[in-house]
Amino acid sequence: MEHPTPIDPRDLAMYLPDKMGKSTIFRSERVMVGLNAFEPGQEHALHAHQGMDKIYQVIEGRGLFLLEGDEVSMQAGVLLVAPEGAPHGIRNTGAERLLVLVILAPAP
Repeated sequence: MEHPTPIDPRDLAMYLPDKMGKSTIFRSERVMVGLNAFEPGQEHALHAHQGMDKIYQVIEGRGLFLLEGDEVSMQAGVLLVAPEGAPHGIRNTGAERLLVLVILAPAP
């Protein structure tokens, strides 16, 4: 894909029946922009990144942000910043698909 190009993230989502789907929209040495796509019941387990910050922007659907010792409701329009080393994850607790834009800096 050539950039800059206007993108509707929903057109690039990859949903998988057995695990969270991942799609990369853009990658450079400085940043990676991607999508995490969840069918109902799927999750991305609690994890942390060293040397990177991560931003989640919910595009559509509902679920939970998993944080160390806490679970926070998420829905379309909500943004979460997970600074370096902060444990985080996502669980789709809804009956519909969940699509989340993900930005990692610097790129892994």
